[in-house]
Amino acid sequence: MLANFPKLKAIVAATASAAAFSLSGQSLAQAVPADVLLQDLASAGATEAAAIDRELQALWAKSGSPSMDLLLRRGTDAIERGDLQQAAEHLTALTDHAPEFARGWYQRARVYFAMGLYGPSVADLERALALNPKDYNAIYALGALFEQFREPARAYQAYQRAKAIHPHHEEVSSALERLKLSVEGREL
Repeated sequence: MLANFPKLKAIVAATASAAAFSLSGQSLAQAVPADVLLQDLASAGATEAAAIDRELQALWAKSGSPSMDLLLRRGTDAIERGDLQQAAEHLTALTDHAPEFARGWYQRARVYFAMGLYGPSVADLERALALNPKDYNAIYALGALFEQFREPARAYQAYQRAKAIHPHHEEVSSALERLKLSVEGREL
């Protein structure tokens, strides 16, 4: 049929070539390494930092395996529904099958924290941070655990570490402000 319409054949070829070119440009734009994004985050203004944060979160949520990404999505969906037991099951399957995927450990640590299982939460955060030491949300979660353990100085140090990576992280800023007086004391 395309033989009867030589111009249509050229149009289809041009359209396919343009689509392929635009798609390859998109994948190049999305392939910004985490270390570059983290450098940009440290010096960004508040609005730009929010966009960079979204990029980092999306990047860190990709395991490289569609089935592992599905387990992560099911786990996080269960967290949002408040079904912590189901979330723990999905995330345990994820950490069993993808032990080098930091986001799985971080998300399961969140679930364990919400369930009051602080020991397993600490263990999962340690694993997440061993795999991705710049995950400021995992560092923040570690600070929250230290607060739970009534160790404000250690919590404050964790929050400072997270703030050094992401200066505009609202929860970190609030936590630092909340603990500042008890950790640093009053100026005379």
